[in-house]
Amino acid sequence: MSSSTVSLYLDPQIRDWVLFPITVVMILVGILRHYVVLLLQSPPKKLPRNAIREQRALVRSQILRATSANSPLPPTYYKAISQYLSQAFADGTYLKDGPPKADAPASAPPNPLTDPNAMEGMMAGMKTQMVMMVPQMVIMGWINFFFQGFVLIKLPFPLTLGFKSMLQRGVETPDMDVRWVSSLSWYFLNFFGLNGLYRLILGGENSADSSRDMTTPFAAAAVATPQPGQAQDYSKLFKAERDNLEFSEGLHSWVANDVDTRILQKYGRLS
Repeated sequence: MSSSTVSLYLDPQIRDWVLFPITVVMILVGILRHYVVLLLQSPPKKLPRNAIREQRALVRSQILRATSANSPLPPTYYKAISQYLSQAFADGTYLKDGPPKADAPASAPPNPLTDPNAMEGMMAGMKTQMVMMVPQMVIMGWINFFFQGFVLIKLPFPLTLGFKSMLQRGVETPDMDVRWVSSLSWYFLNFFGLNGLYRLILGGENSADSSRDMTTPFAAAAVATPQPGQAQDYSKLFKAERDNLEFSEGLHSWVANDVDTRILQKYGRLS
């Protein structure tokens, strides 16, 4: 018996009571999961004024350097601002803990097991991952228990035999056309294929993305929480920024230099 001579006719009730329910349940669970994750997320903590001042000083210096080739500041003003920032970085004026003392020991990186903020971020990541994983496990068990071995749909385009194991999970029939999709395979197709619909309904930054389920809770917490040794040392960043400021002073070019001559040449008033 070859697959070219075998034709299957599906009962319309399979479409109404198996195909549509699986799809609708997965869409609704994804939307519900998105709002549950939003409820579990705690509002971001406000940074102290000194920490914000420390970050803004570095950003201010970077903007000054980025515009040095076509700077809106005259050379005198640019040089005054650059030298002021360079001296402030050398003195540690913008450090949130104040200028470092000469006899102060080097600060060790924070331990995440004793840092309350790190532990809170790790627990938040684990709670989010539980919300992601538990519904998918329940849906898979529901499909395996009630709809195991069901054939739901036939794809309208031809496929090679390499797709048979992916599209016909739970149906061990070697003579079936590879285009037929089993219930368990339909679950996996929705699992990875509904992300575009979620982005359309919930926006790009949604929590219903199924690809996040593939991440372990500890890996998600590691992404959300800075690890030891990854904390930014602003004293070293300020030291590197001083060297960059000194280099950018040699590249400074005022955008309004000889502007009167250029305007006259543009409108043909000066040959």
